[in-house]
Amino acid sequence: MPDIDSAAKELSSELTKSKADYSEARFEENQTSQIAYRGKVLESIGRSSASGGNVRALVKGGWGFTSFNELDKLPARVATAVEQAKATGSGKFKLAAVEPVKDNVPSGIGTDPVTIPLVEKKKLLDEYNEIIWCIPGIKTSNIGYGDSRKKVVFVNSEGSFITQERADVTIRLTAIAAKDSEVQQVGLSMGSRGDFKAITKLHKQVKVMAQNAVNLLEAPQAKAGEYTVVLDPILAGVFVHEAFGHLSESDFVYENEKLRELMKLGKQFGVEDLNIIDSASDPPGLRGSFKYDDEGVRAVKTYLIREGKLVGRLHSRETAAKMKEKPTGNARAMNYRFPPIVRMTNTYIEPRKMSFNDIIADIKEGIYAKNWYGGTTAMEMFTFSAGEAYMIRNGKIAEAVRPIMLTGNVFETLMSIDAIGSDLDMNEGGGCGKGGQMPLPVSNGSPHIRIRKCQVGGK
Repeated sequence: MPDIDSAAKELSSELTKSKADYSEARFEENQTSQIAYRGKVLESIGRSSASGGNVRALVKGGWGFTSFNELDKLPARVATAVEQAKATGSGKFKLAAVEPVKDNVPSGIGTDPVTIPLVEKKKLLDEYNEIIWCIPGIKTSNIGYGDSRKKVVFVNSEGSFITQERADVTIRLTAIAAKDSEVQQVGLSMGSRGDFKAITKLHKQVKVMAQNAVNLLEAPQAKAGEYTVVLDPILAGVFVHEAFGHLSESDFVYENEKLRELMKLGKQFGVEDLNIIDSASDPPGLRGSFKYDDEGVRAVKTYLIREGKLVGRLHSRETAAKMKEKPTGNARAMNYRFPPIVRMTNTYIEPRKMSFNDIIADIKEGIYAKNWYGGTTAMEMFTFSAGEAYMIRNGKIAEAVRPIMLTGNVFETLMSIDAIGSDLDMNEGGGCGKGGQMPLPVSNGSPHIRIRKCQVGGK
């Protein structure tokens, strides 16, 4: 059986002969390792590897897609995708033009995380689990660790031939405390673009996390109502990703008349200091970073909101053509089993100049919300649960309160942001889900931000 490089070379010439308006193929080799704990019990540990590919063809506006594990009978794979496309296509061929690319992009890491012995990884997680369980009041815990090393080769009928390698590391820890009928939990998520060392010195943070879960059992609950709320970089980043970022994915916009009206370019969405960006290229080296997307389009820095106005959205080549805009390099696939769809990369609020102390200085009574452990969105409406919360009284951080729930309309909330800090921080501990493809590596972030008149759920 050929390797993925040989298969890509064979199929590269085959694609140019196909009777499709456009065709492409991706080949992938992927190695992963994972470890999971439930409570004090090691639930699973192991390594796995997979390889395969796919072919996607476009005929008269209709797509055909086939994926496979065996890298033989490649001409037949192309024929299958073309026949599928012919069966669905009935319109005009629409795909934004990009220059063909030939490139080889290394992972940029020194040590492949998959090659680090499992026993070494387990030893680290044992240490973290012991720290959690040394805190009185902890009733259970969860730890999930994963890493991967992936090589992807992309070819298309226009002459592109791109090889990219990347690595990924993630860890998620949760401490759950209980007393009588009260239950509280606090989580910690970290990740990196393949650097295992990024998750090796979390001992103090894990202890604080577990102790916070116990402390919350005795914390009072904030009174429900409207407050000035300050969000930390993690919660603000999640808000930007979940509540606004998905609305900027142009497949959603194109297919929804109401959303097209809500997301009309040029519309004022916030104060002049508000800039929201999605970029796989700047800053580099984050979990959502890459040089080319899964359609072979070069990653760019895309301003979604600039000086408070909506100025851009995220595109694949198809959505860019349909909406007569430029492709942004945001077509991404979870792996070779899926076709690429429009996805975020690294999404964040650009920092400004205010310090944290200045942001809270004139708040007589408000809430400081940190971290997160859940949320839902429905069009422009959102609900998020903060992981930690503290009262702000007379410009100072005061007592801890139970985690709060923030609800509202994303557009009204963006207009209510009146202070943006200088302390940008990127959260790399999460993964994004869409169209059955999850968890896709992304990052999100923000400086501290202040929101006036934010609705808070409580007692």
